[in-house]
Amino acid sequence: MSAWRIALVVAVIAALAAVPWLGSDVTIQFGINALLLAVLAQSWNIIGGYAGYASFGNSVFYGLGSYGVGIAMVQWQLPFAAGLAFGVALATAFAILLGVPVLRLKGHYFAIATLALAQVMTAIVSNVELAGRNIGLVLPPLNNDLLFYELSLGLLVLTTATVFWLTRSRFGFGLIAIRENEEGAAVMGVNTTFYKTLAFALSGIFSALAGGIHAYWVTFIDPESAFDISLNVKMIIMAVFGGPGTVLGPIVGAFALSAISEFLSSEITRLAGLFFGVVVVAAVVLMPRGLADMLRRIRKMGWRYFAENIRTHRL
Repeated sequence: MSAWRIALVVAVIAALAAVPWLGSDVTIQFGINALLLAVLAQSWNIIGGYAGYASFGNSVFYGLGSYGVGIAMVQWQLPFAAGLAFGVALATAFAILLGVPVLRLKGHYFAIATLALAQVMTAIVSNVELAGRNIGLVLPPLNNDLLFYELSLGLLVLTTATVFWLTRSRFGFGLIAIRENEEGAAVMGVNTTFYKTLAFALSGIFSALAGGIHAYWVTFIDPESAFDISLNVKMIIMAVFGGPGTVLGPIVGAFALSAISEFLSSEITRLAGLFFGVVVVAAVVLMPRGLADMLRRIRKMGWRYFAENIRTHRL
């Protein structure tokens, strides 16, 4: 990476870190939500964007991270950091135990299998006494949005640094080879099962950390909200909107769609969901490979970039 790009990245991180001291309470709360969604989109990018496996099960990791913090702090009276570690341990164990059999499936079979995982976990946790059954858990309050904002920003930086490392590592090249041609990658010596499982676990660790931070911030978790499938849909849409398989695309997508959703909710409350859906559909049709691909190619193609995508979709 060139010196000016490093300087630009440092300047952006410094500007984001300064938001809590300059912005209002509403801005800080919006920032925490947007940063955690960016972490989830970036986490999904590891297994979905680089390995090419469209997982609908990442919300399970998010829920396990939430319950890891909840159980540790409420039931065992442990500190927040111990809860995060417990949530990561749960997510890692889940990824390894179920990742090996589930990752043998491909395409829509894999998507359906991971989609069912969230429903299964909701049913299991609803009957676990330690997790508070259907009632959920109420965590001790900590009214410190500044801390949660900086924790979320630090987690996003760590997740993005990991994805950047992927683009320059043998492990990352192996994932890209699996995405492009899994049988060919296996022939070339890539241990596809090990690579996919490790990517699934890595994606789960960051999702679990995001869930743990969010649980302590909102101070309440229950099975329906912790394993919410719509959260998984959000992270996929944001990653695809920004550009899957790129370092910064999921972050740009998460912030852009969070801002659009917030604006529509405040200006046209009743039809916000409809307009947001129209924006997402138009974006997928006009730029199916995300903002990153559009910025790269539109300089040469201009309006023909959109026309080409419309012809591809035969609209």
